[in-house]
Amino acid sequence: MFMATCAAKDPKVLISYFSPTGTTKSLAQELGSVTGADLFEIEGAQPYTADDVNLGNREARAFKEMADKSLRPEVKGKPDKLKSYDVVFIGFPIWGDAAPNIINTFIEQNDLKGKTVIIFSTSGSSNLTNSYNKLKEQYPDLKMVEGTTLKRNPTPEARQNVINTLKEAIPAK
Repeated sequence: MFMATCAAKDPKVLISYFSPTGTTKSLAQELGSVTGADLFEIEGAQPYTADDVNLGNREARAFKEMADKSLRPEVKGKPDKLKSYDVVFIGFPIWGDAAPNIINTFIEQNDLKGKTVIIFSTSGSSNLTNSYNKLKEQYPDLKMVEGTTLKRNPTPEARQNVINTLKEAIPAK
């Protein structure tokens, strides 16, 4: 008796990321290269400058946004064919133990229901758990998964461990 076997089709993956300094972008691109995922950069309609994200300056745009969680910076563009993705990564630098407000804008402007949403971050010192928990509380209807954080100045091994952890978070279809 002849039996055909069908390989399970891999889920379609989008890696979306906010990266005003380039750190999160570098991680997203590396993850994209090992997973074959598409990339979407979450950019502000008003671009973020180095002065805007200078966390040493209490007058910086980042501090103003951290102080007022109701602010929703406008996002430039939307991902093409978002409905076709099964998994959407959302990556960002941690600001004040939370996701930058532009991440809330991105989530609120895109229909992510029914998708697996994997959260990842970059940070000098914070880990992802508090940021993830805040997002999970704000968006309880989303199927959100806590990824991991790439810390400042990682060793090559630490960077590879982050990539492997994120890759393994992608559910089988």
